[in-house]
Amino acid sequence: MPLLNTITTPYAEAFLQVAENGKEVDKVISQAKSILELWAESSELSQAMASPVLEVEAKKAAIEKIFAKKITPSFLNFLKLLADRQRIGYLDSVLNRLLELYREQRNIALATVTSAVELDEDQQKEILKKIQSIAGTDNLELKLKVDSDLIGGFVVNVGSKVIDASLSGQVRRLALELAKVS
Repeated sequence: MPLLNTITTPYAEAFLQVAENGKEVDKVISQAKSILELWAESSELSQAMASPVLEVEAKKAAIEKIFAKKITPSFLNFLKLLADRQRIGYLDSVLNRLLELYREQRNIALATVTSAVELDEDQQKEILKKIQSIAGTDNLELKLKVDSDLIGGFVVNVGSKVIDASLSGQVRRLALELAKVS
C-alpha cells in the first residue's frame, strides 16, 4: 500500500462507516464530489489548509464558515477532525479514497471519458451504453473531461482498459505504422 493510502484509508473507511450508520452515504458521496471540485478549483483554499503556518483553530473556523450550511453535520465534524489531526491538507486524497471505497463496496466501475468537445446528453447516453457492455456492469459512474488536444473523438478509461477513439490517437497510430514501413 502506498504511503499516502496508509494515511488516507483509515480516515476514509471510518468516515464511510459513520455515513452508513447515519444512513447518509449517498448524500455524503455527493457532497464529497462537490468538495473535490471546489478543492481543485480553489488552489488558495487547498494551499491555505495545507499550510503549517495557519493555526488549527483558524482552519477549523474557515471550514465552519465555508461548509457549515452546505454539508451534513457528520461531514463537517469529519473536516474538523482532519484539521485537528493536521491532515486537512490531504483532503482531496482522503475524499478520493472515500469514493474508491464506496465504488468497491457497491461494485461500481468508474469510467472516465475524455472528449475533444463537451458531450451532449444523447452522446453521453450512447457512450454510457457502450461502456456498460465493455465493462460488463450496469453499475457505472461516468466522469467527463474535455481535452481539445484530442482534435476530435474521445478516449475512455475503465479500470485498466483504454479505448482511444480520438483523432490524435489515430494520427499517432498511423505515424507508428509509417515508421515501421520506412
